[in-house]
Amino acid sequence: MTASDPKEDLRVYLQDARDVLLWKLEGLSEYDVRRPLTPTGTNLLGLVKHMTGAESLYFGATFGRPFDGTPLWITGDAEPDADLWARPEESREEIVGRYRTAWEHSDETIAALPLDAVGRLPGGTRSEVTLHRILTHMVAETQRHAGHADIVRELIDGAVGQRRDDLNTAPFDPGHVERVERAAKEAGRHGG
Repeated sequence: MTASDPKEDLRVYLQDARDVLLWKLEGLSEYDVRRPLTPTGTNLLGLVKHMTGAESLYFGATFGRPFDGTPLWITGDAEPDADLWARPEESREEIVGRYRTAWEHSDETIAALPLDAVGRLPGGTRSEVTLHRILTHMVAETQRHAGHADIVRELIDGAVGQRRDDLNTAPFDPGHVERVERAAKEAGRHGG
């Protein structure tokens, strides 16, 4: 067994989540990548846009390495939730390209600094954080939104899983949803 590099382990998990988020856009129309599918408006392209801002903020400004392409919605001069949806004039290619550029900048920060490097979160509190904490946070944050994307994509066309060629999910069983619904109703009747 070989020892692993903790920083590289975190970066690999972060990259895996980034890749999952982007594959959820593949093969879909402009409408489908943008349409809100939850009561709060969650949509695939908005999740990518949101993560672009998060990477820019946490790996850029926090460590004194501002990202030239920091999106307007992060600098404070935008309407609330502007990072969670795409305007008609914002192309998918532009948003995905900006995300890739942001993560390249993030990876440069990760490579340049040790895990115990201290940064300061922009904003009112200016709290100090280490690169280790930011990396851990961003792995969790990106995986969380990749999970949202998985559900949204399933609602669009039924595609599920972590990877397009290795779904890591059980084969679809039409009777499964019926069994789950029956169990929920029974539990509801019994207060269980």
